[in-house]
Amino acid sequence: MAAKYLTPEQNAQLRRWERWNRNYFIFAFFALIVVLVFSSQLGISSGDEWGSLGMLLAILIVPIIVLQLRLKCPACGAKIGWQAKLLAPDQCKACGTFLQSKNFRS
Repeated sequence: MAAKYLTPEQNAQLRRWERWNRNYFIFAFFALIVVLVFSSQLGISSGDEWGSLGMLLAILIVPIIVLQLRLKCPACGAKIGWQAKLLAPDQCKACGTFLQSKNFRS
């Protein structure tokens, strides 16, 4: 049985998802650090209440979850979801397709 690979277009689509996922994660990481370190100076934390700080944390974290759950295998359409971390996995568990094009170099 021959190994299945993505087409160059499917590969580009997957790399675009990886780029968005990685860039948002880096942004959210630094934003969370700034918010948590300077929350009292910014006036969004009082120590007794999580009101606006909790909402701000949720606004930064929810897109990470959404990005993870939106990832589908370009070949078969199966949801990859949490199998991916910051980058797509090497192979789709559902169809066995390698999640790169045949001549892709990382």
